[in-house]
Amino acid sequence: MDKKEYGELVKQATPKTKEGKTLLLAFAIGGIICMAGQGVSDALTALIPSFDEKTISALTGVVMIFIGSLLTGLGVYDKLGYYAGAGSVLPITGFANSIVSPAIEYNKEGIVFGLMAKMFSIAGPVIVSGVSASVAIGIVYYIIGLFA
Repeated sequence: MDKKEYGELVKQATPKTKEGKTLLLAFAIGGIICMAGQGVSDALTALIPSFDEKTISALTGVVMIFIGSLLTGLGVYDKLGYYAGAGSVLPITGFANSIVSPAIEYNKEGIVFGLMAKMFSIAGPVIVSGVSASVAIGIVYYIIGLFA
């Protein structure tokens, strides 16, 4: 068998991808999640007009994390993630899912060695990287401020 025949064989055996459908679903579902977040923000603004924009933003994050955690606990978010891919991972609800999923899975191993030890197995590196980067940027900003 030469290279050309082998290439044809591989081409026939390789499953066809549905990239267009996958990208469209990720975009649509991610957009719907973001629209839901905007709806929560608008509802909070209407319900509590005395709160400033920063407070509303913080409350919106808390509500969206709660919704993402609740949907994960109910088994809905994982099904959504199957179809949405990165569209469900990127919003803040995906971050909540990445913390709650291991917590549910390892809960049977006990509170300390299961729940508490494994809860951040997926999200932990992201948190550490974010905190480390913000500290490094803060130090650079401080040093530049000394000479300015």
